[in-house]
Amino acid sequence: MIVSEAGTSDPVCILLDDHRRIETALTVLTRYSESPDGQPLAVEDRQPILMALACFRETVPQHAADEEESLFPRIREQQDSRVLPVLARIESLEEEHVCADRLHVELDGLCRTWLARNGLLPGGADRIRALLKQVRNLYRHHLAVEETEVFPLVAMTFTDMTMNAVCEEMAFRRRRAG
Repeated sequence: MIVSEAGTSDPVCILLDDHRRIETALTVLTRYSESPDGQPLAVEDRQPILMALACFRETVPQHAADEEESLFPRIREQQDSRVLPVLARIESLEEEHVCADRLHVELDGLCRTWLARNGLLPGGADRIRALLKQVRNLYRHHLAVEETEVFPLVAMTFTDMTMNAVCEEMAFRRRRAG
């Protein structure tokens, strides 16, 4: 079983923890990207960047899988009128997962180049900043929809048995991922 930062096995709390990790990763990368033109990094600055990139490489795909394989299908199965307004939002969230993946891949490549060369080619810092702006805007909307519409719906409509099943699937997926 997995447990949230608050010590609960509630899948919504675990997904909210992921949201906070994503926001932290974005803050870290944004802070470092604001240095002039990808200047060389101090040794102590490398680890926070690597951790932020790991969040996008590990946490984000697990989070998306938890939603797409466990949470969203169960929402779609419900025979509850409160679900109908959220169904279109779920489709949009799934499309945003695909878009976020593409942005993360490019961002990861540029940041890894920055770390490997301890500097960026001309235009590299501008591209990182532009990507981060896109990712921040995407997540600002994405996380808000999940936190104000999807997660409250789950809390209102899922039974304890359904919540436990979702949590077990999430734990299995995360153990398998490593």
